Amino acid sequence: MADQHSAGDESRLPSTPVIAGVIPGQSPRVVVEAARYASMLGVGLIVVHVDVTRFVTYEDPDGYVHTAPIDLGAVSSAAQLEQIRAAAAEALASSTVEWTVHQLVGDPALAIKHLADRLDAKLLVVGTRRRGIGESIREFFTGSVAARLAHRQRRPILVVPQGETAADDEDLWSEP
Repeated sequence: MADQHSAGDESRLPSTPVIAGVIPGQSPRVVVEAARYASMLGVGLIVVHVDVTRFVTYEDPDGYVHTAPIDLGAVSSAAQLEQIRAAAAEALASSTVEWTVHQLVGDPALAIKHLADRLDAKLLVVGTRRRGIGESIREFFTGSVAARLAHRQRRPILVVPQGETAADDEDLWSEP
């Protein structure tokens, strides 16, 4: 059951959810696995996208967060969020878990950690990084979101592989 909210509407987010951190174009496995765990735990699912091209300027006393872009030429947050919504709707079409899409801004590990703290999340789910030199360089400078989450909070984290495993890893899982 899809229940999609805008980026600033935290008052309607479920408490003690499973939170899945996603990016546009990511494998649907991340959202599907997150929904499976949410179902097993009997909680809702929040599919979260963190817009790294924006930062928080200030927060009103009523909780409304004001943001500003880092780069005025960056892809629009609304376009990215729409991609996330469409991908989540497709991946969760047969799921009975209540879910919502929510957008945060800033550093992905810190933004997801803070949301998890506010909502007392049961589990955090993220995907492995994409393969390629560009992603390797990005991870070198910014670090792995999964690793940074693991070192900054107390919740369990499920890291879902995206895509195929490397050929030399396959022997680890073959039957004797």
